[in-house]
Amino acid sequence: MNPETYLNHPTFGLLYRICLVEEHRELFATLYAQRIFFSVTTASEGLIFEPVGRVDARLLVENRMRLLRRTGQNQEYQQLHTIHQQIFQ
Repeated sequence: MNPETYLNHPTFGLLYRICLVEEHRELFATLYAQRIFFSVTTASEGLIFEPVGRVDARLLVENRMRLLRRTGQNQEYQQLHTIHQQIFQ
């Protein structure tokens, strides 16, 4: 997992990467408020920003954590667990 990845949203400004959700799809949040979440898909026509509610964002992170734990990727799991605690608790 990249330690820090940022994107510039045309309306909401700087977003930072929370985690990979699936291939070509990542979860981002607004940098300062951490209240607005986006699913960002990399497609042939460019980046596609899709707003995601807080509950759905939490579910995406928890699903990713389960996958990392199941596949034995302990370092990534610990990093994401820390991020999960900072944002959602």
